Amino acid sequence: MRHRRKESVVSEREVWDVVVVGAGPAGASAARVAAEAGGRVLLLERAGLPRYKTCGGGLIGSSQAFLPEGLDVEIHDEIDAVTFGLDGRRVRTMASTGDVRCKMVFRDELDAALTRLAAEAGATVRDRTAVARIEDGDGVVDLRTATGDLVRTRALVGADGSASRVGRHIGVSCEQVDLALEVEVPVDRRVASRWRGRMLMEWGPLPGSFGWVFPKGDICTAGVVAAKGQGEATKAYLREFLGRHELGHLTPLHDTGHLTRCRRPDSPLARNRVLVAGDAAGLGDPWSREGISFALRSGTWAGAAAVRLARAEDEPGRERAREGYVTAVSSTLGAEMRASRRIMDIFTRRPGLFHTALTGVPPVWRRVDSYLGGRTTIPDLVGTPVARAALKTIDFLL
Repeated sequence: MRHRRKESVVSEREVWDVVVVGAGPAGASAARVAAEAGGRVLLLERAGLPRYKTCGGGLIGSSQAFLPEGLDVEIHDEIDAVTFGLDGRRVRTMASTGDVRCKMVFRDELDAALTRLAAEAGATVRDRTAVARIEDGDGVVDLRTATGDLVRTRALVGADGSASRVGRHIGVSCEQVDLALEVEVPVDRRVASRWRGRMLMEWGPLPGSFGWVFPKGDICTAGVVAAKGQGEATKAYLREFLGRHELGHLTPLHDTGHLTRCRRPDSPLARNRVLVAGDAAGLGDPWSREGISFALRSGTWAGAAAVRLARAEDEPGRERAREGYVTAVSSTLGAEMRASRRIMDIFTRRPGLFHTALTGVPPVWRRVDSYLGGRTTIPDLVGTPVARAALKTIDFLL
């Protein structure tokens, strides 16, 4: 990666066109796109790169469509079938039939590969740099790092995760916060063979919860997610889930937790010279909690908008840059979140009914499989005549 000496990176005399905070999929994508557009770009990451990130690491079709050309990241498995269960009961495996299959990666490897491409595009990457304070200055945004250095920029992209400092700066608020607990465990050949090409999604005992097992060769990523505030119950659920799937006795390589957040529909995506993307904006699927595709897409759009924002000569120009980004996110990712909230509402109240529809009604699985492969969207999935009729029936039963 392209690193510059500290004194040139933090010189108080220079002003960057775009500074991106956070080197995950959203931040690395924003930095790459902004650099490719000719901007002088600085990408800041608080941790040392590469760094571990709690994440299932599944790349659905809409994620794969936004991966840049030349990305060199190892695919550790491709999913041919999905096993669904209802808290250990009514287990059924459904075969995937699409040309594009969900792919399994490790997030540290994916993020490092995306950051390398950002550097190759011309962005300067500086890791181990935490942002402590953000101030809107006269024609610039001033960032003060944890070590006291000043970084100045004409446009700022916040992609610093679900606990985003940049998000707090512009007032991002969320309506759904969940706790995901995850382990990565080494498995022997027998267990690896049992999971190869097959992932598990199992609806859990807590409202809106589920567990997963994602295969990655000789490692399985497994975890559970439930609403925040049920810490001990969620931990007990994880222990039971891992034990039932013969993974609980294994010594994990990583054993971590992570909060996922979904934004309120009226929560800001931009303010003045600041944009937010990915988890920092609260962008993610309320039901599946999938976030990589939301990060890649919003980060790509934020990078392009940030360059326009930096180059705008007056407030109307900056307003057009902000509105272009907000419209792109709201009309696509916002629509997906609204549709997913509808699914989440049904899943939370009637998981058994949800499971029956998914595993017992072939058209429902075909639509979900199409979504996993990127051939349809969540709004399209719930907008078919069959789906609309089913939703009305479920509303009546609820």
